[in-house]
Amino acid sequence: MGMSVTISVADAQDAEHILKLQYLCYQSEAELYGDYSIEPLTQTLDALRTELAQGHGLVARLGDEVVASVRGRVDEAGTVRIAKLIVHPRMRRHGLGGRLLDAIEGHFAGDPTPTAKRFQLFTGHRSEGNLRLYRSKGYEQVAVREIGPRLTLVTLEKAA
Repeated sequence: MGMSVTISVADAQDAEHILKLQYLCYQSEAELYGDYSIEPLTQTLDALRTELAQGHGLVARLGDEVVASVRGRVDEAGTVRIAKLIVHPRMRRHGLGGRLLDAIEGHFAGDPTPTAKRFQLFTGHRSEGNLRLYRSKGYEQVAVREIGPRLTLVTLEKAA
């Protein structure tokens, strides 16, 4: 009998596990864009801990192992900025990313103060799997920003 994946709030003890998973997960993005200096690969443990403290983080566990994570925070205008949705390579294509996205949206949609008006996230223009997931969850492209010769960020949004 296999174990099931559980989703829970990330705490300070999860930070190191999240950072290691983030490093693993963003290798494919770095390769896709030919840039290993992207922020998820250079983020420090202290910076990640600060990010978790200033927002809301979730982890998905298979037993004791952190196999996926997502972070979000809401700004004064009511925009929930969802970031760093990561799923361990061996756990991809099983709906876990969609479950985490639903869970982080649900957290902010259920929090009356401050009121979430919209959800926003971004990904690289070549990240077809990410774009497909976000569009399937109702996100629509609202902006495109060229970061450099190899990377254009696509910002997607949907109403809360």
